[in-house]
Amino acid sequence: MFCQIINKKQAAQIVYEDDAVVAVLDISPRSIGHTMAIPKRHMKTILELKPEEIGPVFGAAKKITQLLKDKLNPDGFTIGINHGKVSGQAINHLHIHIIPRFFGDNGGSIHTVVDNSPKESLEEVAKKLAL
Repeated sequence: MFCQIINKKQAAQIVYEDDAVVAVLDISPRSIGHTMAIPKRHMKTILELKPEEIGPVFGAAKKITQLLKDKLNPDGFTIGINHGKVSGQAINHLHIHIIPRFFGDNGGSIHTVVDNSPKESLEEVAKKLAL
C-alpha cells in the first residue's frame, strides 16, 4: 500500500516529499494533521534502516513536525513508530507517526501505551543489556 503511494499509483494526501521520504495524512487521523513519514525505500521496521538513511529519514520527520507546528499551531506532538504487529503496526512498511497534540485532546503520553512493568530490577535489566 505505501509503496503504491510512493510510486503515485494510489492516491494520498501528500503534505511533504523529498528524495528519502513521502509524508501523507493518516487516513484514520487521531488529530488534525496526523501525518506519517514513510521512507521511500521499502523496509518493514527501523532495524532495516541503513545507517546512511537515518539522517534523511529523521531529518524529514523533523521538517514535517516543523511544518505542522507552523501551519496548525499545536501545543505539542506525539511522535512514534509502531514496530511489529504486537505494537499495532498494520502496514509492513516503516512509517513514523507525527501527531499534533492539543491541550484537552484526551490523549496520553507514550507511557500510557503499555502497562507491563518488568519483574526484574533496573540493575538486572541493565546487566542483560550490558555490552
